[in-house]
Amino acid sequence: MKRIGSCTRKTKETDISLTICLDGQGQNHIDTGIPFFDHMLDGFARHGLFDLDVCVRGDLEVDSHHTIEDTGIVLGQAIAKALGDKAGIKRYGFFILPMDETLALSAVDLSGRPYFKYDASFSVPFLGKMDTEMIKEFFYAVSYSAAMNLHLKILESGNNHHMAEALFKAFGKALDAATTEEPRIKEVWSTKGSL
Repeated sequence: MKRIGSCTRKTKETDISLTICLDGQGQNHIDTGIPFFDHMLDGFARHGLFDLDVCVRGDLEVDSHHTIEDTGIVLGQAIAKALGDKAGIKRYGFFILPMDETLALSAVDLSGRPYFKYDASFSVPFLGKMDTEMIKEFFYAVSYSAAMNLHLKILESGNNHHMAEALFKAFGKALDAATTEEPRIKEVWSTKGSL
């Protein structure tokens, strides 16, 4: 049975509908109203082999903050829902992803304890119509709403587009590894017996 999580969020600032299939093929339909953000989510889904459907209507006349942050919240909730009790998964995943001159690291622990560590600096305020400072806010929202430990770091900087894309793709690869089923165990992989 495929692991699928669907969530919605409607506030005065955003109206979001999102579905993720962790056992997908990287097929997606993404419309956030921010083309560069769509491009980043596409890279995350394709390289994580997640099927992802995202429709967001946000107050972009204000700025991109609410749209991006709330999408992160809903994505994290959908990941948590798709994982259920997390029995039989590898739990940990990491990936170091090169993108031309840049190098990004992502490490994930689906521990049930949210923690976020981020080390990336951008030299431009925007990529397309996406505020670069919102990259951190997006991943923070995902990590806390999914209750995951997430570390992201740019090991080698360079072109800002490459850096952002490397972070999203590395996260997709690391999350794919962490959510992969481990055939040698059936229970939750924890000495505590739960995650």
